[in-house]
Amino acid sequence: MENLMIPCTSKPPVIIPTKHENLSEFSQTHAKLTISNTKKTNNPKFTDNHLNYLLRNGRLTEAITALDSIAQSGSQVRPNTFINLLQACIDFGSLDLGRELHVRIHLVKESDPFVETKLVSMYAKCGSFVDARKVFDKMNEKNLYTWSAMIGACSRELRWKEVVQLFFLMMKDGVLPDEFLFPKILQACANCGDVRTGRLLHSLVIRLGMVCFSRVSNSILAVYAKCGKLSSARRFFENMDERDRVTWNSMILAYCQKGENDEAYRLFNGMWAEGIKPCIVTWNILINSYNQLGQCDVGMGLMKEMESSGISPDVFTWTSMISGLAQNGRRWQALYFFKEMLLAGINPNGVTITSAVSACASLRVLKMGLEIHSVALKMGIIDNVLVGNSLVDMYAKCGKLEASRQVFDKIEEKDVYTWNSMVAGYCQAGYCGKAYELFMKMRESDLKPNVITWNTMISGYIQNGDEDRAMDLFQRMEWDGKVRRNTASWNALIAGYVQLGAIDKAFGVFRQMQSCSIIPNSVTILSILPGCANLIAVKKVKEIHGCILRRNLEFVLSISNSLIDTYAKSGNILYSRIIFDGMSTRDIISWNSIIGGYVLHGCSDAALDLFNQMRKLGLKPNRGTFLSIILAHGIAKMVDEGKHIFSSISGTYEIVAAIEHYSAMIDLYGRSGRLGEAMEFIEDMPIEPDSSVWTSLLTASRIHKDIALAVLAGERLLDLEPGNIVVNQLMFQIYALCGKLDDSSKVRKLEKENTLRRSLGHSWIEVRNTVHTFVTGDQSKPCSNLLYSWVRSIAREMNIDNRHGGFFIEEEEKEETGGVHSEKLAFAFALIGSPSSHQSIRIVKNTRMCRNCHLTAKYISLKFGCEIYLSDSKCFHHFKSGHCSCGDYW
Repeated sequence: MENLMIPCTSKPPVIIPTKHENLSEFSQTHAKLTISNTKKTNNPKFTDNHLNYLLRNGRLTEAITALDSIAQSGSQVRPNTFINLLQACIDFGSLDLGRELHVRIHLVKESDPFVETKLVSMYAKCGSFVDARKVFDKMNEKNLYTWSAMIGACSRELRWKEVVQLFFLMMKDGVLPDEFLFPKILQACANCGDVRTGRLLHSLVIRLGMVCFSRVSNSILAVYAKCGKLSSARRFFENMDERDRVTWNSMILAYCQKGENDEAYRLFNGMWAEGIKPCIVTWNILINSYNQLGQCDVGMGLMKEMESSGISPDVFTWTSMISGLAQNGRRWQALYFFKEMLLAGINPNGVTITSAVSACASLRVLKMGLEIHSVALKMGIIDNVLVGNSLVDMYAKCGKLEASRQVFDKIEEKDVYTWNSMVAGYCQAGYCGKAYELFMKMRESDLKPNVITWNTMISGYIQNGDEDRAMDLFQRMEWDGKVRRNTASWNALIAGYVQLGAIDKAFGVFRQMQSCSIIPNSVTILSILPGCANLIAVKKVKEIHGCILRRNLEFVLSISNSLIDTYAKSGNILYSRIIFDGMSTRDIISWNSIIGGYVLHGCSDAALDLFNQMRKLGLKPNRGTFLSIILAHGIAKMVDEGKHIFSSISGTYEIVAAIEHYSAMIDLYGRSGRLGEAMEFIEDMPIEPDSSVWTSLLTASRIHKDIALAVLAGERLLDLEPGNIVVNQLMFQIYALCGKLDDSSKVRKLEKENTLRRSLGHSWIEVRNTVHTFVTGDQSKPCSNLLYSWVRSIAREMNIDNRHGGFFIEEEEKEETGGVHSEKLAFAFALIGSPSSHQSIRIVKNTRMCRNCHLTAKYISLKFGCEIYLSDSKCFHHFKSGHCSCGDYW
C-alpha cells in the first residue's frame, strides 16, 4: 500500500463566466464595460433613447456622464431608464458607478419606489449591505418588491435573524409575502432555528392558500426538519399532496441529521416506490450520513448501488467516503479511494485533499503525503488554508520539520490552527525552544494564542522533562495570556507528571483542579489511572474510583477497562472482577484486562475459564489475549494445551505471532522443566530471539539448576545488552559456579563491573498514608536497631539453609556481604507497629527477590496470618498462608 501511486492529470484552466441575475434587455447583449474619455459637448440633446443606446453598447460611464448634460439642460429621465442604469451597475459589479448614479437620483422625473428598490438591490448585489440598508430605512413608501429586495440582501449575507425581523416589520406595514418571498423567510427560520416563527408562517401560508406552491411547502418542511422537529416534519410530509425530489431529500436529510439512518433508508426506498428516482444529492446525503456514523461499509455499498442505477459519483460522494474512512481508522482504504477517485477523472476539492493528507499524517507515510501535496499544487488549491494546515501537520508528524515550516511560511492567511499545528510539530519533536519562539511570535501577531496553543506548549515542555517551564506557562496563561484554563490544561500537567513518574505531583494537580471547580473528564481519569497501577497506590485508585462514580463516568468503556487493569496491578483482583461483571458492554480490551489480571495474580484457572467464555460469545481473541493465555497455560503446567494455542494464532486466527508470544512459550516450557524443548523451540524460531526470550530461558535454567543453559542464555544476553548491570552481575555469578573465573578479559571486565556497579535493592511501603523507602543494608533510620533485631529473630525461627545448594544466581548480593535486604526491613516496619491478623502488606521493589527473602515472606504470611503483595522487577507475588501466587517460579 505504501507504493500506492497517485495519477495526476493537468488540465488547462477553465474560465468561469460570471453569473448575472435579472439582466435587463440592455445588459444582455454586451458583457464588456467600455470606458471612454470622449469630450463633452456643450449642450447636446441627450434623450432616454440615447442613454439606452449607450447601455446596449456597454458604455455605462458615458451614459452616467450624459446625465450631467441632461441636468444642465434642465431635463429629467424616466424611472425605467434610471432602473436600467442601476441594473447595468449590478451586471458589471461596479459599486463606484452605482454611487455616482445614487448622487444623480434627483434626475428621475417623479418619485418612484421601484427606483429606490432597484437602488437597494444595486448596493446589496455590489457588496455594500450597509448602504443598501440605509437606503431602505429612509424610504417612505415600501412595496412587496422593496421588502423582497432587502430580505434577499440579508439572505445573501446570511443574516437570518434580520430576515425574520424584517418579516415582522413588513407585516406591521401591512405587506404580505408572496410565493417567492415565503421560501426566503422560511429558509431564515430554518437556519437560525426559529421554529416558532416557522409555525406562524405555516399558518399564514395556509390562510393565504399558498401551500399548493411546491417551493413554499418544501420550505415549511425544511423548517421543521432543520429545527429537529421530526414528528411535525413527518406529519407535514405525509399530508403533502405533491412531493418532489426536494421534498424527499429534505425528509431523508432530517432523519440522517438525527442519526436515524434506518428510517432515512426506508424513506429512500419509499421514494423509489413512488416513482421518483433519487438524484445524486439523495445518494450523497445517505452515503455521507452512514460514513459519519462509522458505517463505511454501508456507504461503500450505497456507492455501488448508485453507480448501478446510472449515476456517477461526484466529488462530494468520493470526499464523503474518503473522510469517513479516514475518521474511522481505515486510513489505508481512504488513500486507496483517493487514488480511485483520481483514476475516475474526478478532481478533488480542499476537503478531499485535507482528509487524504490527514490520513497520511496518522499513518506517517511521507511518500504518499508528498504525492498528494503535488496533486494539490497541480489543482491550484494549495492556497486553501485547510489544505495548508493539514500539510503542516503531516510534515511535522513525519519528522520533516523544515518542510512543515516551509508550508507554514507560505500560508498567507494563517488561522489559529495553522500556528497550533506548527507549534505542536516542534513540541512533538522535542524542539520546545523553537516552539516557544513561534509561540511568542504568535502573541505579537493579530492572532493571539488560544487555549489549545497554551496547552500544547505546557504538554510539550512537561513531556520533554521540563516541568518547571510547563508549570510556569500553566500559571501565566490566565494572568498574562488572558486565556482561561480548561480541563485539557490540567490534563496536560497530570499526563506529563505521570509520564515522568511523579505520581504524587500528578495527584496534587488532580486534587487542585477539583478544588478549583474544574470537573475531571474521561481524559483526566485515563491520564492519571496508569500512574496508580502499583501496589502502594491502592488508596489513590479508590479515590479516583470515587471521583468516577460522582461524575457518572463508570459507564465509559475505556474508563471501566482502565479500572480493571489498575485494580489488578494494585493487588485488588476482586475489585477488577466486580467491575468486569457489572459492565453492560464489553470489548476485547475488557476481556484482555481481566484475563491479564488473573494471570498476573497466578490464577490460571480463572483466566482460562474467562477465555472459554469469551470464545463461546463469539469474540475473536487478539495478540494480547493469546499472550495471557499462553502464560496461563504455563502457570497451570499445561504444556500441550499451550502449544495448541500458540499454533492456532497463525493457523486458526491468521495472526502473525510477535516476539512476546515466543518469549511466553519459553516460559511455558520452563515452568514444566522441559528445557530441551525450550531450546529446540528457540532454534526453530522464524525470527531472531531478543533479550526477552533469552531472559525467559535464563530464568528457567536458574530455577531448574541447568548451568550449561544458564551460560548459553547469559552469554546471548551479554551480546544483546552489554551495558546491562544486572546481566553482568548474573554472568559473573554463573562463571563462578561453572569454574570459568580465569584471567580472560571478559571475566575481568565482569568482575570490575560487579565490583563498581552493583544493584542496590530499594523497597517502598505505604503505612498510614505515608510511603516509606528502605535500602538494602541501610542502618541510618532511627528505628534501625529495632528493625534489624526483628529480622534476626524471624531468621532464627525459620532456620533457613542459606547455602542455596551451591547454586546462587541472584540480582542482589548475599546478605552476609551486602546487608539485610530492603524488603525484610519493610516487613519488619509493617509488622512491628501493628502485628494484627488479616493485615495486608503491599511492597514495591526495584530488583528481583532472592530465594531467602521469598521464603521469609511465605513464613511471615503463615505466622502472622497476613497477606503480602510484593511486586519486584520480574514478578508479582501474593503471599498467603505460606504460599506464593508465583508458584516459586520467578
